[in-house]
Amino acid sequence: MRKHIFALTALALAFSLRASAQSFLENSQVNGSFQTDAQYYMLDKGIDINDLKGKQLGINGFGKIGYTNGNFSAGMRFEAFLPEMNGFRSELNGVGLANFFASYNNDFIGVTVGDIYDQFGCGFVFRTYEEWSLGMDNALRGVRVVLRPTKGVTIKGLYGRQRFYWAPYLERDFSSDDYRGIVRGADAEWDLNQSIASMNESKFRMSIGGSFVSKKQYDQSLFYYIPENVGAAAGRVNLGYGNWAFSTEYAYKINDPSAINNFIYKEGRALMSSLSYSQKGFGAVLQVKRVDNMSFKSMYTGKQNDLDINFIPPINYTHTHSLPSMYTYSTQPNGEMAAQLQVNYTIPKGTALGGKYGTKLAFNMSQVNDIVRDSVQFGDQMALNTPGSLGYISKFFAISDHRFFRDINFEIDKKINKDWHLTAQYINLYYDIETIEGHAGAPAVKANIGFLDVTYKINKRQSLRLELQGLWENEVHKGYEVDESEKKDFQKRGDWAFALLEYSINPHWSFSIADKWNYGNPVEEYRDHYFTGTISYIHDATRIMLSAGRQSEGVVCVGGVCRTVPASSGVTLTVSTAF
Repeated sequence: MRKHIFALTALALAFSLRASAQSFLENSQVNGSFQTDAQYYMLDKGIDINDLKGKQLGINGFGKIGYTNGNFSAGMRFEAFLPEMNGFRSELNGVGLANFFASYNNDFIGVTVGDIYDQFGCGFVFRTYEEWSLGMDNALRGVRVVLRPTKGVTIKGLYGRQRFYWAPYLERDFSSDDYRGIVRGADAEWDLNQSIASMNESKFRMSIGGSFVSKKQYDQSLFYYIPENVGAAAGRVNLGYGNWAFSTEYAYKINDPSAINNFIYKEGRALMSSLSYSQKGFGAVLQVKRVDNMSFKSMYTGKQNDLDINFIPPINYTHTHSLPSMYTYSTQPNGEMAAQLQVNYTIPKGTALGGKYGTKLAFNMSQVNDIVRDSVQFGDQMALNTPGSLGYISKFFAISDHRFFRDINFEIDKKINKDWHLTAQYINLYYDIETIEGHAGAPAVKANIGFLDVTYKINKRQSLRLELQGLWENEVHKGYEVDESEKKDFQKRGDWAFALLEYSINPHWSFSIADKWNYGNPVEEYRDHYFTGTISYIHDATRIMLSAGRQSEGVVCVGGVCRTVPASSGVTLTVSTAF
C-alpha cells in the first residue's frame, strides 16, 4: 500500500513540475541585439596618413541578451574590442562580460542587482548610461531598490561602484591611479495628480522631487587634502496648466577638488529651467541653464568622459547633417550660462504657403557664455583658480562676455507633392574652438552653413535623395596666414562643400556616394576631398552596411558628450540585428 501511495505521490509531483515548467516557459520572453563595427585602415598620403602605427584593423562588437518572466527580468551584455577602432579609448581594448543584471519589480517594490542605469531628475547629481557610438559606459554595479508606498510616490535608493573600462570592481590598492570611489544615492518624487483624487482630472499638473548623492573615495593625494565624502543634492518642480508647462531643477555640490577643476575647493551649483507652450500646429520652448563647478566623478583624478556620476544636459540644437554637425557644442562643467529658444510652426494645409500638405517651419537660437569669476584671497595675495585655494567667487546671474557657442538656425520642411519632398536649413554659427576642443590660440569659428535635402520618389519602391551642403567661415579661409607650428589646429578650418546622392530600393537596399571637400582651408595641404561610397542592406531587424573611403578629422558628440575622431582611410563594415 505504501508503495502505491509513494508511486502516486511521485506521479502527481512529476505532473505538477511539468505543468509549472510549461507555464514558466510559456510566460518567458527573450530578446537581444548584436552589433559589430569593423574598420580596415589603409595608408593615404593624400590626407597625410603615412603610418598606421601598427593598427590595420579595428573591431568593436557587442551582444545583448534580455530575459523577462512576469515581474522578473535579467540581462547581460558581452563586448569585444579587438582592438578598439580609432578614436576610442585604448582602455577599451579587450573582451569580456561588461554588463549584467537581475531585477524583480511589482507595484510596490523593485530590486535590481548588478549593473544599473538610472537618472535622478535632469541628471545634475546622478545619471548612468551607455552610448555605444562614443565608447561611453558609466554603469553603476551594485544594488538599487525602488519603493512605491502609495500612488504617485516613488522612492529610490542605490549603492555601488562605476564601470571603468575593464578594471576590476573589487577594492584595489589605494595607490592605484584608477581607484574608484563608492557611489550612494537616494531620490524621491511625488506626482500630486496621481496622489490627490481631486487633482486626477485637473488641468493643473504638479510633481516635485529631490535627490541626494554622495561618493566615498580615499584621499591618495600627496599635495592636497581631498574630502573623502563628497555630497550633492538637488530639488526639482514640474508644473503644467493646459497647453503650458514649466520645470526647474537646482543642484548643489560641496567642495570637490579634482583634476577637472584644477583642484580648487569651491562648491558647485547648477540651475536649469524650461518654459513651453504647445497647441496644434505651434510649439515653443524657452530654456535657461547655469552651471558652476559641477563636474562630479567617482575618481577625482579622472579627466576625460569616464566615471561621471552626473550629467549636465546640453540645451543647444542637435544637428544631424555632416557639415552642421562638425562643430557640435560640448558642455563645460567648470562653468557656463546657456539659453535656448525653439519655435515650431506648421502653415496649415490648403493655404497659399501651406499648399496641399502644409509647410513646417522651425526656428532655433541657442547661446552659451562663460560665467564671471572674481579673485579670492589666498595667502597674502589675490588669486584666481589657483590649485589648493577656494578658486574664485561668482555672482549667480553674472554673465561673462566670453562666448563659447552660438547657433541661430531656420528650417523649412516641405512636401511639395506625392513625389517630391525637401528640407532646407540656414545656420549662423559661433564656436570657440580653443575652449571646446583645446586648440590653444586658435581663432573662434564664425561661419554660415546651409543645406538642402531633396527626395524624389520614383515609384512605390524606389527613391533618390540629394544632399547639398556648404560651410563658409567668415574670417579663416584661403587667405588666412597660419604659422608652421599652428598648422595642426587648422585641419578642419575654412570653407567646406558636401554632396551626397542616395538611391534606395525599399525595403532592402540603399546605395550612396558622397564627397566632403575642404576647399577653403587656409593650409593648402589640408584642402582635401573625402570621398565615400556606401552600400546597405536591411532585412527585418538585420542591417548590413559596407562603406569605403575617407573620414575627416572631427569631434563626434551625442547628448553633449563628445569624442575626437581622427582622419582615416579604408573600409568600414557594420552588421547589426535584433530579436
